[in-house]
Amino acid sequence: MTPSHARTPDTPAGTDTDVIVVGGGPTGLMLAGELRLGGARVLVAERLERPTGQSRGLGFTARAMEVFDQRGLLPRFGQGETLETSPLGHFGGVQFDYTVLEGAHFGARGIPQYTTEKVLEEWATELGADLRRGWEFTGLTQDADAVEVTVRTPEGERRLRAAYVVGCDGGHSPVRRAAGFDFPGTPATREMYLADVVGCGLRPRFLGERLPEGMVMAAPLAEGVDRIIVCPHGTPPRDRREAETVSFAEVAAAWRRITGEDISGGSAEWVSSFTDATRQATEYRRGRVLLAGDAAHIHLPAGGQGLSTGVQDAANLGWKLAAAVRGRAPDGLLDTYHAERHPVGERLLMNTRAQGTVFLGGEESDPLRELFTELLGHDEVKRHLAGVVSGLDIRYEVGQGDPDDPLIGARLAHRALTTAAGETSTTRLLHSAQGVLLDLADDPAVREKAAAWKDRVLTVTATPLPADGTDVLAGLTAVLVRPDGHVVWTSEAGGNPEAALRRWFGAPALPVSDDGASR
Repeated sequence: MTPSHARTPDTPAGTDTDVIVVGGGPTGLMLAGELRLGGARVLVAERLERPTGQSRGLGFTARAMEVFDQRGLLPRFGQGETLETSPLGHFGGVQFDYTVLEGAHFGARGIPQYTTEKVLEEWATELGADLRRGWEFTGLTQDADAVEVTVRTPEGERRLRAAYVVGCDGGHSPVRRAAGFDFPGTPATREMYLADVVGCGLRPRFLGERLPEGMVMAAPLAEGVDRIIVCPHGTPPRDRREAETVSFAEVAAAWRRITGEDISGGSAEWVSSFTDATRQATEYRRGRVLLAGDAAHIHLPAGGQGLSTGVQDAANLGWKLAAAVRGRAPDGLLDTYHAERHPVGERLLMNTRAQGTVFLGGEESDPLRELFTELLGHDEVKRHLAGVVSGLDIRYEVGQGDPDDPLIGARLAHRALTTAAGETSTTRLLHSAQGVLLDLADDPAVREKAAAWKDRVLTVTATPLPADGTDVLAGLTAVLVRPDGHVVWTSEAGGNPEAALRRWFGAPALPVSDDGASR
């Protein structure tokens, strides 16, 4: 790993760091850790002087859970290697069993967002990320070589220069506006409320209750504490930058209007508001400025997908951006971030808009809810929607092998392995965020061909242990996996992995002979 004080090869002289990440939420912290694993210097500028301590998101999807697992982070959430997951989820409030899709579930439950942020902050700073709280981004300029950022700090205004800047600063992203990104979409049509309330004695409404004046949800978080969501009909949207000014009295009034119940005698640990605005940046990169998480896409919260998609954005971008600042990125590698993640964002917006129509509509949406209920009686529909919401259906176009091969471009599922050094797994091999070449046939020729990339790709001779369910490695003798866990070459594609190694990991550190072997 590159020491935090050392300038990396592709970073211009006179810079303060390689990458400035604006925003210290889950996306920004995940990205900071990924960049450090890749050897890049990173400074995180966070406007808030201390974490909010708010629960907000209460878990993450199956795919985000896999991303955390491949970096060895799951034990840090305090529930051991296996977090509590829920097989039952919903689409637009229509409940169904996600495990109809092999390996799927609705996600890890009961993990407040402040816990996720704490885990990621500790991990990123342990790796050497420089987190600066109370530093508010105010502007930027960029040229062909670097980006200059202005921040307001407790000690006054500062200017910092970096090779790249990434806006992870939320739906109203000052970075996005300063860099001139277009952010089209559909404007908000209503305002809704989110709160953790105390002493209100609410009955659970896990999947929501639709009433003539709106929809409400309620779920117990702890003794005497309930999470509520209040979606009144006919409430005009307000600028979300004012969300922190929402009062418990407003929420209690909306709850009473919808349900007839008076909760004003209770109190709230915190209150916020949100809307159904749906927008996506037309590009995720403009020169040396990039966007991730809510800065790149906003949508109605549905199924805990927002935090999870931001974490996946970071996992896709981090190793690529680190390779760029270290001078190891092949041509076009950084552009694959937009190419791969923008379509994922489009599907996210599509499915959350659909869920909002089904879930939040009044009587006019009753036929649609009935139709969805009928459709979810079919396993194929369940598998499709489970894949969409969990993120398990994500597959990138990686330009190698047979496009009909379901493994190419997909994330390699967790698979137990045995090696000369003992038992391991496909997940554990990714902890260091290197590429991994699995030699499943003890083939010296495969290992020799990959040796020229040994500074970026870990080659492991392994035998898969017996598997429950589908064995994704069956019949394969070798598999090449990117640092984010996605497969870019298998022995099924024929030939040797050299083209894929060059495509994703750049020029070899050692010369390669005509037969593909290093020398």
